[in-house]
Amino acid sequence: MHNHHSNSQETNHKGKMSFLDSPKRREELSPEKLLSMIPIKETDTILDFGAGTGYLAIPAAKMVKGTVYALDIDAGMLEMIRSKALQKNIDNIVPVQVGTAALPLSDASIDVVLASLVLHEISPLEPALKQITNVLKKGGYLVCVELESKGHSTHKAPRISSAGMEQEIMEAGLHITQKFFPAESLYVLIAQKQ
Repeated sequence: MHNHHSNSQETNHKGKMSFLDSPKRREELSPEKLLSMIPIKETDTILDFGAGTGYLAIPAAKMVKGTVYALDIDAGMLEMIRSKALQKNIDNIVPVQVGTAALPLSDASIDVVLASLVLHEISPLEPALKQITNVLKKGGYLVCVELESKGHSTHKAPRISSAGMEQEIMEAGLHITQKFFPAESLYVLIAQKQ
């Protein structure tokens, strides 16, 4: 299973990864700090939706005895998570590669869904949020971490404002329980399935 990437893809990849794992990002909101703010129980099963480099999946897996599904469309990212987990002797992470199809998880099987800096990339967002709602158990939580969009954004990357995201999450049938801004332009929404 060797993947041969073209060089341009590799460099682009490295850029994204160095941001995802950057010390600055850790300083603003360390994964541990974020996870400590959300209601995670030791017995929980977690879905890291758009797991990337394992930024949240790895520390989350240390907190729970349940399974942490690390979901990403990028096989390279999942490979990285797999090797990080091996190095740290973490055996409860299950990498899941997804395309555009439905989430390969049963309905009402997940306690907490983590979606960090990923939902802004999904368009339309509604079907993805509906799927997340479906896989959540009753009483389960969705934790969404995003960058605030500032009206006239100079950023090329699409951003969704906290108000817009709140609306989308509520329309998917979830109830917003907490909202905080842990760092400049970063917001966290926690929503529960009733």
